[in-house]
Amino acid sequence: MQEYKPFKSGKVREMYDVGDSIIMVATDRISAFDHILKNMIVKKGTVLTQISKFWFDLTKDIVPNHMISVDTKDMPEFFQKPEFTGNSMKCKKLNMLPIECIVRGYITGSGWDSYKKTGEICGIKLPEGLQESQKLAEPIFTPSTKAEIGDHDENISVEQSIEILEKLYPGRGKEYALKLRDYTIAIYKKCAAYALERGIIIADTKFEFGLDENGEVVLGDEMITPDCSRFWPLEGYKVGQGQPSYDKQFVRDWLSANPDAGYELPQDVIDKTIGKYIEAYELLTGQKFDF
Repeated sequence: MQEYKPFKSGKVREMYDVGDSIIMVATDRISAFDHILKNMIVKKGTVLTQISKFWFDLTKDIVPNHMISVDTKDMPEFFQKPEFTGNSMKCKKLNMLPIECIVRGYITGSGWDSYKKTGEICGIKLPEGLQESQKLAEPIFTPSTKAEIGDHDENISVEQSIEILEKLYPGRGKEYALKLRDYTIAIYKKCAAYALERGIIIADTKFEFGLDENGEVVLGDEMITPDCSRFWPLEGYKVGQGQPSYDKQFVRDWLSANPDAGYELPQDVIDKTIGKYIEAYELLTGQKFDF
């Protein structure tokens, strides 16, 4: 049996090159404020992979994506072990684009902080008088650069994203940047409407895209999981205040309130976190989480 070692370890993922494709393994690590926490959140990687699979299937009519299979039987023998079951995805190889494609449908988090100070989010002027957690008239696209572990992503304008991509792909920077914007908003609108019918508000999320061998834009990475999105319960949603969540905002809030914790969570926060992730999975997919 051929053994494989990851060629890339991200904050929460391991990437393996298996020749014709990539195996993306979502670990049980969790990150917040650009730090990897000391705790594992057991089964978190499986929840993320299965939610991503669900969204990839739902949105393949809008944009092609990198998912080939989440069944380890379709992977090399090395991955046909319990530790890879449920949390692994076989993916097409892409040249990933260096832009985080962030879309905001509601005003919250750093966007709310920025709006209170300037009336803008990432340079986009918004109407006066908006309240915290209010739905925006139209989702806004606020891209950022991708930072290395330990560094912070930097918000950029669409114009800056064109410049970045033009340097990498002369003559195609504008085309690619506008495709990223349009795909991001179209995917968000479809998924947010779907989730709302199932009692979840997707306040914001981020996508990552790459290019296939023909230079076409393909959706990659993970998709609308609690790790890269703000999920709020529709029940009890109220404009003018912060919202409870199904995502790792719960972890961020605890860390903010306990700055001396050294990025280590107590067991009850761990239990509540995975409980929220599983609840989100079951609401969105309509299936019992039985991995």
